[in-house]
Amino acid sequence: MFRERSVSLVIPAYNEEDTIAQVVEEFRSEPHLDEIVVVDNNCSDRTAERAAAAGARIVCESKPGYGAALTAGMDAAKGDLMVLVEADGSFRARDVVKLLCYLDDAGMVMGTRTTRQMVEQGANMRFLLRWGNVFMAKFLQLCWLRPAEPRFTDVGCTFRALTRATWDRIRPRLRCTGPAFSPEMMCAALQERCRVIEVPVTYSKRMGGESKHSDTFWRQAKTALMMFRTICRKRFLERSAKSAAPTAEARKA
Repeated sequence: MFRERSVSLVIPAYNEEDTIAQVVEEFRSEPHLDEIVVVDNNCSDRTAERAAAAGARIVCESKPGYGAALTAGMDAAKGDLMVLVEADGSFRARDVVKLLCYLDDAGMVMGTRTTRQMVEQGANMRFLLRWGNVFMAKFLQLCWLRPAEPRFTDVGCTFRALTRATWDRIRPRLRCTGPAFSPEMMCAALQERCRVIEVPVTYSKRMGGESKHSDTFWRQAKTALMMFRTICRKRFLERSAKSAAPTAEARKA
């Protein structure tokens, strides 16, 4: 519980048997989390078995993709507040409370991995990847400069928190099943006039495996193009909520 509200952690997983138990065990030590939901996204290894043994609740999602897995996990989560995180061990449980604190003032709190002082040695945040995220985040920020005036430096960070009310509002606006789901969530929240803020989080070396979206230059370029198209679609081809400014209820949604 966090300030009388229950909290769910959602972890999308595809063949993460080498790391998932350690990740679940670390986050179970975080006292504010009421449940940990691991989404088995067509795993062909022992990911689900090891996650369950470590204390997680398993949700199965047959539709492939990072966005599809997160959607299934948030739909199944029971908490009033939800925290999203990767299964590779690159984020630290101690930062959960940092995200939750800001939900008193916002509907969604984004982590950012681009604060250089918070990126640990060996983390998957090389020069091009880091500045590519910054560039894309600034493009998204520029698109919503009016009326929202957001401040973003990272569009690909999974580590984030949102309220159940925010999820209910943005859920109908989401359709990406892959990595573009990350900026799509941000755009959808801005379309719904929810307040979205960003805070630095520690970014560590992966416990095992390689990123499925950014391990090579070509995958990074493909992901960046998908994100760019998604941001443009959300900003220029879809309508935002009719209200001109966020209401007090929307800010806390």
